[in-house]
Amino acid sequence: MTQITRSELAVAGFTALYVAAFSIYFLAIGNYEFIVYIVTMLVLIALVGFSLRKAEYPPAMLWALSLWGLAHMAGGGVPVDGSVLYNLRLVPLVENENLFILKYDQVVHAYGFGISAWLLHHLLLRHFPDTRGSWTVYVFPVLAAMGLGATNEIIEFTAVLMVPDTNVGGYYNTALDLVFNAAGAVIAMIAVAALSRD
Repeated sequence: MTQITRSELAVAGFTALYVAAFSIYFLAIGNYEFIVYIVTMLVLIALVGFSLRKAEYPPAMLWALSLWGLAHMAGGGVPVDGSVLYNLRLVPLVENENLFILKYDQVVHAYGFGISAWLLHHLLLRHFPDTRGSWTVYVFPVLAAMGLGATNEIIEFTAVLMVPDTNVGGYYNTALDLVFNAAGAVIAMIAVAALSRD
């Protein structure tokens, strides 16, 4: 039987609580688009859970992953100014008829795929320790996180095909999501490299 630490149990409890709460909320308001995301989250939670002992994720990483999930659920569920939190405009860095930077959605993309790159870096070092100190241990997590970001966009496209009137956005939104995914992954690896003891 897998031994679960107190910190892992705390993260699991916190995550289960908000996933259950948002699931009930999305079903109650008829937001079936986000049911696709909840199923995806449950799969990801299961993957992390089943790999706990093999991966030995640091507690900070587990909390960071859980907070990403919460930010995502809140983004699609918390109403703001007649829309949802995902569409909240934070800082008008770039604004024209096609796009707006910086929105809540873009910050969550950068954060989430930065965390993904950190997780992939951790797994790479754990299972292939000979990569320590090489370019591979920093470049591969960035590229892999970008691949996961592209997978996320495929999931969003699936939601668009399955559910009418989604809040996913169009071509510019997809392109910006990919840009912020990459930016988050690069920033994360720069931070990991700067803090590395190698």
